[in-house]
Amino acid sequence: CKFCQNWSISKAKLDAEGSMYVTPEQVVALAKKYRTPSIAFTYNDPVIFGEYVIDIAKLAREEGIHPVMVTAGYIDQNARKEVFKDISAANVDLKAFSENFYHKLTLSHLQDILDTLLWLRNETDIHLEITTLLIPGENDSDEEIQRMCGWILGNLGDEIPLHFTAFHPDYKMLNKKSTSPTVLKRAYALAKSAGLKYVYTGNIHWDEGQITFCPSCGKELVKRTWHNVKVNRVRNGKCDGCGCIIAGKFL
Repeated sequence: CKFCQNWSISKAKLDAEGSMYVTPEQVVALAKKYRTPSIAFTYNDPVIFGEYVIDIAKLAREEGIHPVMVTAGYIDQNARKEVFKDISAANVDLKAFSENFYHKLTLSHLQDILDTLLWLRNETDIHLEITTLLIPGENDSDEEIQRMCGWILGNLGDEIPLHFTAFHPDYKMLNKKSTSPTVLKRAYALAKSAGLKYVYTGNIHWDEGQITFCPSCGKELVKRTWHNVKVNRVRNGKCDGCGCIIAGKFL
């Protein structure tokens, strides 16, 4: 993508030729050593190294470790079943809700991503979340956000967590300004008003955008600070206040 926020670590460099090779067995052994409950595949898109994902995920599941895909969802339908076979959870980048955006800035197609989302939701038991990076003037209009939220609600349901994250100028899009917190907060409000129960914001400091609220009683269940969980009031997958079942897989 021309706006890649992680291009410096998603591309191989000449000085990386001597990098260490790690076998699937060694990856899983490392997770066991540090008692890590999950292994996440990301940067570059794990679809690129699908065979490696398959081998690691199979071994991880045998050891009770949960494999997670962080992906753009751009994968051939004939490969999906095998690559995602042992995956426990997936965060899919829905980069925009227009074919023009996808064609111009990612050189791919929107419908292929929507097909992956539908397949994950309807034909697997993989926990699914969606992330959308909001880029000023490209995919941050109220109309597009509302259309996207409407599609998610109508096709994936109201319990799919949706993350709006802030863009910063990078890679081949240095001419754009960073996303303002106001834009993310507006998108958050639009998604909530559309009926989505679990909406979050990222790459900005805003406490409310990092909290999981009970969709029934409104209690603050999970409070986060960036990558740290400060409070967790989910008990056996339920709100500890009213007993409402909270969507997700809780370890």
